[in-house]
Order: sequence, then structure tokens, then C-alpha cells
Amino acid sequence: MYYRFRCSLFVLALTLPLQPLGQDAQAQNVPKNGGDFSNNTQPLTKVPTGVILVKGAWSSASDSVTPVPEGGAVANNVFRDQYFGMTYSVPKDWEEKYKGPPPSDSGRYVLAQIRPADTFKGPARGTILITADDMFFTTLPAVNALEPVNYSKNNLQADYKLELSPTPTKIGGRPFTFFAYWSPIAELHWYVLATEIRCHAVQVVLTSRDTKLLESLMLDLNKMELPAEANPTAGTGGGDVPVCIKDYASGENLITRVDPVFTEHRFNAVPVRIIIDKEGKVKHIHFLSAFPDQTKAITDACKQWKFKPYLRDRHPVEVETGIMFGRGPRPATAAAENVATD
Repeated sequence: MYYRFRCSLFVLALTLPLQPLGQDAQAQNVPKNGGDFSNNTQPLTKVPTGVILVKGAWSSASDSVTPVPEGGAVANNVFRDQYFGMTYSVPKDWEEKYKGPPPSDSGRYVLAQIRPADTFKGPARGTILITADDMFFTTLPAVNALEPVNYSKNNLQADYKLELSPTPTKIGGRPFTFFAYWSPIAELHWYVLATEIRCHAVQVVLTSRDTKLLESLMLDLNKMELPAEANPTAGTGGGDVPVCIKDYASGENLITRVDPVFTEHRFNAVPVRIIIDKEGKVKHIHFLSAFPDQTKAITDACKQWKFKPYLRDRHPVEVETGIMFGRGPRPATAAAENVATD
């Protein structure tokens, strides 16, 4: 009996202090917010509905006044892109529901994605996709807007069939090249219209199973307003916008250069377009894709650069050119021209 009583006291002595100690430890170790063992599942900061938070490389510019390619939008049923000088009244009962992704590090833009609204009454639906490819950074073996179209035509996959070889046409009174192909399996048709504006290959891609709808959209595109420079084999700026010149930030054109000082080592390509004023100073910097610290370092450096003024007809004009910081994307073929400078 005495032995059993001592054992009971010993077990009780061990048990009593362990309970409060366990409770204190549990209270101290519970995460304040989040996690499998949290007692508070509400987030510290609520993200607004319909908002996507992104951390990392992104497009940006040194000022908010100068137009950038990705600045286009559909408002009041009209698509406008001030950078490209494009205006297009969207067909009735069509809409832009989603914005495109940010520019890629090879200079690929989705300017607008337009599709039938819920009120659309047509027998078949389709899409209107407006894109732009920067001729300074593209991985395609191309130096103008006609060559990417020829490249696409010559590299169609086996499941696609050519309907119309690249053919000259006009949209809104401006020269375009028109190319069509289709998929017999999916019964889808693609009508591609391309021109060049400010050294970008701008394309309007119409897609549908209904060729009558595509023909109607083609006629409707004639309402599009475009700059006078638009041309599949020209379109290098000038007039009211800077002249775009590939590799201008090199050789004797660049009088003073200060290299950016990066605080972190990253391995992403940083394609940058700059506008040089008539005195040879950098007045605008457009980052297609860069981390915030890279943006600051490159901006601080480029603001100290000095260029030889570019003359046209003996008068200084503004110049727009591209620079690739870091290693750019690999070209589509080994023979493709390297359109970026390190």
C-alpha cells in the first residue's frame, strides 16, 4: 500500500507542472498569422478583388508623360495607343475583357485582346488580337515587319495549311502585308495583317471559324487610324516622333558612357529603349522588363550619358534606340542577327 501511494505521488508530481508548461509553450509557438497551426487565419493585408500582385521584373518608364507601347487601352469602345499613333473603333458588341501580359524580354507586346461580348448575336465567334514585336530585341531573324510574316509562313507546323501567301494590302490607307492560314482539324482560320511603326512589327490577327466574319472584320479595320510612317519595310519613326535607329548607343555616337552599378547579381535580360533629345542627352528611359534595383541603377547611369546629336537634313532630331543590359534571349536561328547590344 505504501509503495503504491508513493508511486501515485511521484506520477502526480510529474504531471502537475507539465500541464502549465505545455500550455505556455503552445501559446508562445502558435504563429500569429497563417500556417497550419495558426489561431488566426485572416490575412494581415487584404488584396482587393481582381488585383494580381507581382514581385519581380516588370515594365516601367522614367516618366509618366512620354507614351510607351504597352500604354494602349480600350475606352468607350475605342482602342487607342498613343505610342504607335493607332486608333480603332471596336466593332459593335465586341469588347476587351482582359488586359494582356507585360512585355517580354524579347520585346513582345500584347496591345489588345478583343472578343465578342455577351450581347454578340453572330453565328460564330472570333477574336481580334493586336500585338507588336520590337525589332531591336526580337529573337526572330528579321529586320522589318515583312520578314516575321515570311518566317511564320515558312515555318507553319504540319497541322496548319497556308491559305494566302503574304500579299500587299492597305488598312486605313496605310501599307500592310496580309497572310492567312488555317487548321483543318480545329477548323480555325487566322488572318494576319502586319506593318511596321517606330521599329516595331505591329500585327492585327483575326481568328474565327467563320470566314465571312473574318472578311467583315477586315473591312471594318479600314476605320483604323495609323501614322503616315506605317509601312511593312519602313516605319522607322520621324516627324512628330523620334527616329528609331538600331545600335545608336555604340561607337562614335556615344561620347560619354557611365556603366550602371548593380547592388545584386541577377541573370535576367534587361531590354531598355531610350529617347535621346536634340542635344544628345537621354530624356526618356523605357524598361521592357527589369527589377526595381536594376531600374534605378540603369536610370542613374543613363542620365549621365552624352550622345553625338543626330542630324537629318542638317537639323538635329530626337533618336530612339535600344540597349540590352545582361544577356538577351537567344535568336530563333543560329544565323539570326543579334539585334541587341551588351
